[in-house]
Amino acid sequence: MKNMNKRSFAVIGAGALGGLYGGMLAKAGFDVHFLFRSDADHVRKHGLKVESKWGDFQLSPVNVYDRAEVMPACDVTILALKTTQNHLLPELLPGPTGTGGSVLVLQNGLNVETQVAAIVGPGRVFGGCCFLCCNKVGPGHVRHLDYGRIVFARYDSKHDSPAEVDPQARSIAADLQAAGIDAHAVADLWLTRWRKLMWNIPFNGLSVVLNATTQELIEDAATAELARAIMEEVATASAACGHLQPADAIDQTLQHTRQMVPYDSSMRLDYLAGRPMELEAILKNPLVAAANMGVAMPNVRMLYQQLLFLQNQASNTHRIAAQ
Repeated sequence: MKNMNKRSFAVIGAGALGGLYGGMLAKAGFDVHFLFRSDADHVRKHGLKVESKWGDFQLSPVNVYDRAEVMPACDVTILALKTTQNHLLPELLPGPTGTGGSVLVLQNGLNVETQVAAIVGPGRVFGGCCFLCCNKVGPGHVRHLDYGRIVFARYDSKHDSPAEVDPQARSIAADLQAAGIDAHAVADLWLTRWRKLMWNIPFNGLSVVLNATTQELIEDAATAELARAIMEEVATASAACGHLQPADAIDQTLQHTRQMVPYDSSMRLDYLAGRPMELEAILKNPLVAAANMGVAMPNVRMLYQQLLFLQNQASNTHRIAAQ
């Protein structure tokens, strides 16, 4: 039974991340509206299946849409698309945000909120990072393997570090927590984004270049040392941009990776499936931000160049095959 006094949520990008968090909210009685693409008919007929460390469940019926313009206006729109799809935002956001609702951008990378703010206005945007091991394993079927924390804050285009947590962010976090989601509102969005990049850049990037799982990377002494060197560059860039990471951030990140269940990174899954990788948001944007502060990241730049090569090779192969 839906409680009309609760916030309503739209989920744009109902894959692994959107399926898990949106499903948890709907299961808890929130009014949730999901934008699906290829899975829309399947979920209408069979519902949404979630296997999770927080408890398995089947959600049916589900508010399913295959066109964003027919979605109802909602209080919060969770943007869970890959950043490679952000060119679609002008057609995806106006419907669910039409009456002034907020957008919670749960995407990887740096400066990913910019396009959203240009569409809905900067005062309506929150950005966050998900520390999550979750995969879509079939139509309308997601499998949550490990972790699951969301850390988010109000978006500030000036990259400032507010002293206090935004009250609306705190309230949205309370709704997510009420649904059983490990969500935390913080003051400094940019500190959080750089902290996530300390994992995303080495482990997403190296998993593709070296064709390895995160477990294989962390258990090999040479690649673990390389990952640490990349993390040190990211931490230095973060500090240069005004967001000093905790002294133990690198050690904690490496330790969490050692404890993580065997997991294929999202970038490796995209590469193996022939999909575009999120190279601009995860690697190029941090490189540009660091360069603007006079900071070089040679290991990150080399990794970016290697990934660009692999992406271009894959694109050329696909183009030749299509001829």
